[in-house]
Amino acid sequence: MNKKVFSVLVLLLVLVACGGQSQPEEAATAVPPTTAPTTAPTEAPTDVPATTATAVPTATAEPTAAVVAPTANFTDGCVEGYAEGVDYFPEKAEVSHSDGFTIEYFPNYKVVTVHSPYPGAEEVATYLLVQCGTAVPAGFANAVTIEVPINSLVAMSTTYLPHLPTLNAVEKLVGLDSLAFASTPEIRARIETGQVAEVGFGAQVNVEQVLDLDPDVVMTYASGSADFDAQPKLEEAGITVVINSDYLDTNPLGQAEWVKFLAAFFNQEAAATTWFDGIVTEYDELAELAATAVTQPTVLLNTPYEGTWYMAGGQSYIAQLLADAGATYLWADDPTDTTLFLDFESVFDKAQAADYWLNLGFVFSLADLSATDERFGEFAAFQNGNVYNNDARTNANGGNDYYEGGAANPQWVLADLIKIFHPELLPEHEFVYYRLVE
Repeated sequence: MNKKVFSVLVLLLVLVACGGQSQPEEAATAVPPTTAPTTAPTEAPTDVPATTATAVPTATAEPTAAVVAPTANFTDGCVEGYAEGVDYFPEKAEVSHSDGFTIEYFPNYKVVTVHSPYPGAEEVATYLLVQCGTAVPAGFANAVTIEVPINSLVAMSTTYLPHLPTLNAVEKLVGLDSLAFASTPEIRARIETGQVAEVGFGAQVNVEQVLDLDPDVVMTYASGSADFDAQPKLEEAGITVVINSDYLDTNPLGQAEWVKFLAAFFNQEAAATTWFDGIVTEYDELAELAATAVTQPTVLLNTPYEGTWYMAGGQSYIAQLLADAGATYLWADDPTDTTLFLDFESVFDKAQAADYWLNLGFVFSLADLSATDERFGEFAAFQNGNVYNNDARTNANGGNDYYEGGAANPQWVLADLIKIFHPELLPEHEFVYYRLVE
């Protein structure tokens, strides 16, 4: 074989060997041949060892793990790895007895509406509660936006306090309008260890003190007057304020249901629902028992103050309790749920013969009552020893648990009233809030 032929053969072998290797991706920019090969070699020549290129793994996206929807609300901490559309509030509260507020649920936020923030209010108060760690929705410019669950609270009314143990939120309370009047044992223990600060009442609220506490929320009531309310001063200082108008609810169970309102801020709807369902069951059973009573004794309420006898309206909270306890409230035919302003003579004319006299205020004995006005001794209830006051659980500072724990536990108030009017129906019951005035 001459040198020229040998050179050609070697060149052919090299070309064949190179043809079995893949071209690098960078070569993709080269201009391709205008004519595709008509055939492709099916195997490497037998006299030349075939070369095998090591396959390069193709880069693929990591599979996205499916987001597991929570089976319980986040009561501590924030969502990590937020996924749109996931329901972060699997435990919801349904409002069944109160007409004062509503809660609407969406995957990662709630809309809480207080329908009457204060007496005569023409506008509602709206709160956008967004699960911490998720996106804030658009379209709620008129709502107060709050991340939940909240971690700190200043309470401007003792009516909120009995709900905090139920909601596992006692340690979240950092401030209170007045430390003296609180009755809830868990809250008193926290006060006595110096963990709750006093911030003052209404428009006299200590704004600087509240700023130092830096609470997530200040929850307060409102009258609609800037001269009396804490809300305007607090909001002016940039503090997040929530209006709670539980006191306007005229249904005893409706007022107790405001536990669900508080629960929404702590994501504790499950605890609130369990507790409230038990209250409803017990209350309804007691009301059914009272309905079996043969008689319905007549009832007079309250005592005059500076010449005016403030009497509860016929559609009020206490009027409903009296009806459910099997009694006849002498002003039950009044169509209002507000306070009536009466004089002594009109009350005496209507209620002198009333069977029972309840809720006398700061009266500790019949002698005290008579000393206030000797005409009180002319009421039949006074003469028959049927005078009861709702101050059996009053602390050393004058705080009356009837207006705190009683608002949260209307079933205990109802049981007391049935014991007064129909003792034969609850012979084993011991008074919780009421006592006989002697």
